[in-house]
Amino acid sequence: MRRIGLTLAALAALAVGTAAASAQDKFPSKPVKMLVPYAPGGATDIVARIVGEQMRQILGQSFVVENKPGAFGIIAIEAMVRARPAGYTLQVGNVSTNAITPVIVPEKMKINYERDVAPVTNLIDVPAFLVVTTTNFAIKDVKELIDYAEKNPGKLRYGTVGVGSYPHYDFAYFAKRAGDLDAVAIHNKAGASGVINDMVTGDTQAAFLNVASTAAQIRAGKIKPIAIVNHRRLPDYPDVPTMQEVGFAGVGTIAWNAMFAPAGTPRAVLDTLHKAATEALAAPAAKEALTKQNFNIVPSKSTDEAKTWLAGEIAAWKKITPEVKIEAAE
Repeated sequence: MRRIGLTLAALAALAVGTAAASAQDKFPSKPVKMLVPYAPGGATDIVARIVGEQMRQILGQSFVVENKPGAFGIIAIEAMVRARPAGYTLQVGNVSTNAITPVIVPEKMKINYERDVAPVTNLIDVPAFLVVTTTNFAIKDVKELIDYAEKNPGKLRYGTVGVGSYPHYDFAYFAKRAGDLDAVAIHNKAGASGVINDMVTGDTQAAFLNVASTAAQIRAGKIKPIAIVNHRRLPDYPDVPTMQEVGFAGVGTIAWNAMFAPAGTPRAVLDTLHKAATEALAAPAAKEALTKQNFNIVPSKSTDEAKTWLAGEIAAWKKITPEVKIEAAE
């Protein structure tokens, strides 16, 4: 009887352990946090909220966006990496925070980015405009912008969302290709909304900014697009030529947003997140919302492809950085 009792106790313990393991293996079993390295309202925040809502419907748990701007995106990235690698703390970042930052300011990071961050999937890429303010600045096209800069050295002020951000790279590279124009970078840590506000007031005169963030002020006539960084002209803006058409092929970044997790997150969890994110992007409501913003939907085919893609992005920025010679000190 004692042996029977011991056997029953062992079976009961095994059953409890199996049930606990099963509950633990079920992902997600609680809300998932998505860290965004910008203030609300920009493209990255918009994408995170659209995708997060669809993933909530697919996986049955809330995907809560938490905005953590600042420090080139490092605050959000490091907070994600410090979280337990179980899939419950993710980051949605862009080319500036998750490809350029690790290249130009690795010494500011308390982590080894390429070792400690695991890409889940690319999500979208984002066409950008070269825009000018209409406040006391009557510039109609790229040629006129270059002429103004040449005739007024040091007076053209261009906006960026921070030192080393892709809008900073893009305009610096444009200025170099246009004949080493003498233009002054004005960095606004409030993100795209801050740069746009600077342009509306006329404090800055030009910038590379994504199409989604600028649409409202373009419609209001406060800023004017004079070229687009994209594979082709957009149907919504048929009169705006591509950078290639105006003689600057290769200038400007078709930016992207992607989803990341801490390295060490179980492969099954990463695959679940990848599958859900891909389905989220294909959902009719998400497709409509994203294409309305003129985003291109480009999910990675797998987590392995996402890893290869991110490595390629970082390698490309390592190659570009010495040519543009942007320093990260503010």
